Amino acid sequence: MTSKIAATSQYRIADAVLLQRLEGLAALALGVVAYARLGQSWVIFAILFLVPDFAMLGYLRSARFGALSYNLVHNYAAPALLALAGLVIGPWAYGLTAIWVAHIGADRLLGYGLKLDSFEATHLGPVGKARHGR
Repeated sequence: MTSKIAATSQYRIADAVLLQRLEGLAALALGVVAYARLGQSWVIFAILFLVPDFAMLGYLRSARFGALSYNLVHNYAAPALLALAGLVIGPWAYGLTAIWVAHIGADRLLGYGLKLDSFEATHLGPVGKARHGR
């Protein structure tokens, strides 16, 4: 009986991760489509797409600071605030927001979630060496 409960629980967790990965795909698609509709430069999109990953430099200071800096940049609240600021500062903020949302979506789709106590431990499960048990 216990193994049946554990197996059922494991499927629910796996389904939640799958749903969050699909959510990431939807965010990536939304960001790309929104950017296309804005008619802004695809060169700028390509240049800025990986900029949020510079937040990982916080890991050079400590794991705790690295997780904090990464998580502050890799959640949807931050680009939502930028989109709101776009009402005041102009349409280029919408382009940056679309790029940022696409980046976060791509990360979630690939399984890179918000960081917990180390770079490899995320809310979507382990990544990198930790995922493969190394």
